Amino acid sequence: MNSVHPPRRVVFLAYAGMNLLDLSGPMQVLATTNRLQGREVYRLHVVSAQGETILTSAGLPVGTQSLQEMDRLLEAAPDLHTLVSPGGSSGDQFPLDAALVAWIRQHAEAAVRICSVCTGAFHLAEAGVLDGLRVTTHWDWAQELQRRYPALQVDADPIYIRQGRIWTSAGVTAGIDLALALVEQDLGHASAIATARQLVMFIKRPGGQSQFSTPLATQSTGAGRFAELHAWIAAHLADDLRVENLAHQAGMSPRTFARLYVAETGRTPARTVELMRLEAARRALEETRLPLKRIASQAGYGEEQNLRRVFLRQLGVSPGQYRERFAAAPAALSMAQAEPAAG
Repeated sequence: MNSVHPPRRVVFLAYAGMNLLDLSGPMQVLATTNRLQGREVYRLHVVSAQGETILTSAGLPVGTQSLQEMDRLLEAAPDLHTLVSPGGSSGDQFPLDAALVAWIRQHAEAAVRICSVCTGAFHLAEAGVLDGLRVTTHWDWAQELQRRYPALQVDADPIYIRQGRIWTSAGVTAGIDLALALVEQDLGHASAIATARQLVMFIKRPGGQSQFSTPLATQSTGAGRFAELHAWIAAHLADDLRVENLAHQAGMSPRTFARLYVAETGRTPARTVELMRLEAARRALEETRLPLKRIASQAGYGEEQNLRRVFLRQLGVSPGQYRERFAAAPAALSMAQAEPAAG
């Protein structure tokens, strides 16, 4: 006998100036899942303090229900499943909505799942929901979140983090990744992939993947002293990239180079090379049909076995498993990059 789970009530908290995509991205994932399943898997609500039409940061108005109206619904049917706090701000300050914070405090214990997208983590943190947890937010706001709420363990790298029933995600489009992960938790991997395919999302990013690429991350730190070196490294991953050779390329002695590099970027030169090689290998697995031997050579690992060891150590999966899970749809893979057929 097949039992159908009743609709999961999902409440999105809205306020003036919020990011439109922080709201619409996750909502569309859940709405698309409803359509594909042919039933109301998720019952969606957009709620603001007064139930007014709020103006998003993109200038698009969004109609909402009031907190009082939602309270009446929950009194009649106490079935709050997922609470989502989207982000968004104007300028360099995140304006907290006191009414939303109080509502989160009131209903946090009853919610099956609590989630934030981007700077929506600030509302959850202010409500005390995130105390003692490892969380993430938009990379540009991570330091401020940590400074304002020292009880948190803020990690600016992942796309999303799950800590029990609490989920936090990175900025903007990461809310879509988060919503797909929620669908996978509720309905399984096949349903999440079906939704992703319907949304023309060929690659389902893993939760541990970086918010942005290693070359971009290195360029966004410090004063850019090593920007040209980073570009050179990315173009010469198969070369001998020991510190001595990098120092020569930068026109410094190895000791001076190593000291200045760590001071400016916060990581050793070897760590940057490691991250760039891993990213190059990941992208090749996601976007091409090149054999592992060729990918290992091009990314600077030399032998396929070295590539396998790095993937198992860094990502917990083999290169083959990574490709199977995260590669683009076959028709989208680069034919030009494919290995020519033998004979």
